[in-house]
Amino acid sequence: MNNIEHFVEIGIALSTENNHKALLEKILKSAMELSHADAGTIYSVENEQLVFDTVLNNSLNIHFGGTSGKRMTFPAIDIYKFGQVNSSAVAAVAAGNGSPINIDDVYTCHQYDLSAARAMDQKTGYHTQSVLTLPMKNHQKELNGVIQLINATNEQGQVIAFSQEVTRTVSALASMAAVIITNKHLVDEMENLFSAFSKLIASAIDKKSPYTGSHCRRVPEITMMMAHACNDINRGPLAEFSMSDADFHELSVAAWLHDCGKVATPEYIMDKSKKLETIFDRIELINARFEIAARDIYYSSKLSEPDKALQLKQLEEDRKFLAEANTGGEFFDNEKVDRVYQIAHRHQVTIAGVSQNIISDDELQNLIIARGTLTTKERQIINDHMKVTVEMLESMPFPKHLANVPEYACGHHEKMDGTGYPKGLKRHEMSTQARMMAIADVFEALTANDRPYKPPKTLSETLTIMGRMKLGNHLDPDLFDVFISEKVYLKFAQEFLEPSQIDDFDISQIPGYQQI
Repeated sequence: MNNIEHFVEIGIALSTENNHKALLEKILKSAMELSHADAGTIYSVENEQLVFDTVLNNSLNIHFGGTSGKRMTFPAIDIYKFGQVNSSAVAAVAAGNGSPINIDDVYTCHQYDLSAARAMDQKTGYHTQSVLTLPMKNHQKELNGVIQLINATNEQGQVIAFSQEVTRTVSALASMAAVIITNKHLVDEMENLFSAFSKLIASAIDKKSPYTGSHCRRVPEITMMMAHACNDINRGPLAEFSMSDADFHELSVAAWLHDCGKVATPEYIMDKSKKLETIFDRIELINARFEIAARDIYYSSKLSEPDKALQLKQLEEDRKFLAEANTGGEFFDNEKVDRVYQIAHRHQVTIAGVSQNIISDDELQNLIIARGTLTTKERQIINDHMKVTVEMLESMPFPKHLANVPEYACGHHEKMDGTGYPKGLKRHEMSTQARMMAIADVFEALTANDRPYKPPKTLSETLTIMGRMKLGNHLDPDLFDVFISEKVYLKFAQEFLEPSQIDDFDISQIPGYQQI
């Protein structure tokens, strides 16, 4: 193959090959063929060190790094030592000075410290003679690698020095390698920046609310554990399911962004630990009214002492009931709701000359909340964080390899029967990854120990609830079975949950669970 054909082949590879290590290896092999070199190494630069990317030696039948699948064991080479160019390695000298080095004979050259090359020869039985070392620089003249060739040969197979023509040709190849390394660094930096930004948003949301401080960090953990379990299982409905490294990365980004819309949710709703809480807990206002009512009864001239005692006792019982009702819980039944109404109309208090019920209409509507601490309106505001998430993520110009992030991230509140939100999607309209996130989100919410309105549930309680959700066509049945059979729940629990939550139970008794 002549020079032009080499450059044409590499030019084609630049536009078709996605593996930058394979590209660098192709350039190294082309440089070796053009110079008839017996061996060669290509390095990249990381933190002022030369890192071995690919090592080839035809005589010794060596191929490390690159596409070989063999792990590189050579230590990185410092370009500088004690503020000076590292003179003990020719590659470091070429890198540090930014100039090519062409050595005719390692054993007669005294300009450079070549003791390391000679020591390696003694160790391997190889004989290094001619060496060509070229620094690789990007378009900004910044060093990003080094290419080194060893033992050029003539047509008779004799080792000769590297000619000036070969040096120019290899310099051109080195420039192409520099482009590849630069592009790879740019892509890596952008990926790292975006991943860090995704985690930054999640961290900001967690810090916004002390009561959900771990949610945005834990959901990605569960999601990725679930993803690996589904990828690894070789039986059941998901036996053919698989994910590449790029797929895992895409899902991870989605998991970190799954609640990004909460940046627009008012803090007083996110942090509402009691039914009457806004920017403060209004139970204190009710307590103050009860104190006024008690004072009025105590000093009333119209009531007998027995009547006063009876009314004061009733007042105190009602006050304690409202304090308990204010805490929220799993279920506030109709009997308790009726009692709140009775209390609201049983007691009146006069403040600033105005007679009023001891509980305002708004306070009453909050106190009769059946589950948790949020009114219907407040619950809708919380749910609307998904609408904001959809708007945010669907407006972003995600690159092709992250194109599914919005769909994955925005599906964790959807249900298999189409009764979820924000889009009311059914199972067949959702990706497997989005359905994974739904399971992760539910599991984290049930086991979380930082919710103000409920204690954390044990594993048996959590899986029982989730099993009923599976039977109710809310959670994906196949993924739920994998979640249990592959013990994803236990792996997460052992790392993140309190020991008291990890209880003993018969897994076969979990509703709806089917062993895979």
